Amino acid sequence: MIHLETPRKMRPLVQQANELAQHIFRPISRKYDLAEHAYPKELDMLAALVDGMNESGGTSAGAGKVSNDDDKRDAAKVRNGSNMATVLGLTELCWGDVGLALSIPRQGLGNSAIAAVATAEQKERFAGTWAAMAITEPSAGSDSAGISTTARLDGDEWVINGEKIFVTAGERCDSVVVWATLDKDKGRAAIKSFIVPKGTPGCEVVRLDHKLGIRSSDTATIVFQDCRIPKANILGNPEIQTKKGFAGVMQTFDNTRPVVAAMAIGVARAALERTTQLLRAEGVKVDYRGGALAQSAAQASLLEMEAELESATLMTLKAAWMADNGIPNSMEASMAKAKAGRVANDITLRCVELCGAVGYDEIELIEKWARDSKILDIFEGTQQIQMLVVARRLLGKSSKDLR
Repeated sequence: MIHLETPRKMRPLVQQANELAQHIFRPISRKYDLAEHAYPKELDMLAALVDGMNESGGTSAGAGKVSNDDDKRDAAKVRNGSNMATVLGLTELCWGDVGLALSIPRQGLGNSAIAAVATAEQKERFAGTWAAMAITEPSAGSDSAGISTTARLDGDEWVINGEKIFVTAGERCDSVVVWATLDKDKGRAAIKSFIVPKGTPGCEVVRLDHKLGIRSSDTATIVFQDCRIPKANILGNPEIQTKKGFAGVMQTFDNTRPVVAAMAIGVARAALERTTQLLRAEGVKVDYRGGALAQSAAQASLLEMEAELESATLMTLKAAWMADNGIPNSMEASMAKAKAGRVANDITLRCVELCGAVGYDEIELIEKWARDSKILDIFEGTQQIQMLVVARRLLGKSSKDLR
């Protein structure tokens, strides 16, 4: 069963990630928030360090090694692997800065897709690439099944046509994991993911978006016009399997949603810790021996936020642990993402409120954390989509039965 303490082998990773967040991310956080779209050059050194961590121990502080490997396991033993390591490490990095964590080279969400569904040969061939994830379209957002970007096989090449929006690291990445349909008439089962190297003719970044938060992370619109890639660049099985074809692609979300939940936990914890420090300096200190009703509104609010953050943390750890131990976690991944995303939004905004003018001003990072947190309740599936996934799982309904 899952144990609630940090696994011993992962404690150095957690400590190192926290130190990186404290000594590298925090000092440059405001700088790159104001200089939107400017690449944080300080991350080049960090990227090399993270690559070394990945190669030596298979544990990542970013999002590059998240996978449910089909290796041989002893069912009697509890496994804490790459999913747990990524969740723990990324929580600490996002305690420093969410946008900068998303900007670490070769640690993109597209890397998670490669790790989740690529073949062994593809993982080896694309090792070292910085992969963005291109799913959302102007007419297809949370409903991934509504994708209209097409992939047509022409000889030994796939020809991709379509437009993708809100692509995180879309300009800086080396390659893009593109979701496209092989046959619109066959619905979800025909949706596959493809790896498109940047610089491929027909793949063009046409716009960078200005955003509310995570401004240090570039968010791009990419157009594919008769973009040709090798036949071998389709991730996983190229056959259209009407019973489980889309499920293979969607497995990516089972791995990345706990990762996004971890990001939300990190930024929420940062805001709550700083708010607690500021209020304590003003004489507002929580008395854990008394009940919430016996304390001031501010003290009671701090108690409630601590409880919400703890529950979101435990749900996220459970989802990651299940993935590491080969246990289907689709419902738990959506639960964790829904809970953590909402909790992060709520906590950061309440911290702004509790700190008053200090929380609203650029003197502190609290206002920035409030802006950054909103995206964590949106990307990788909105709050509403997560609740819908959970409802389907609990009720045993298909997407056709419950929309």
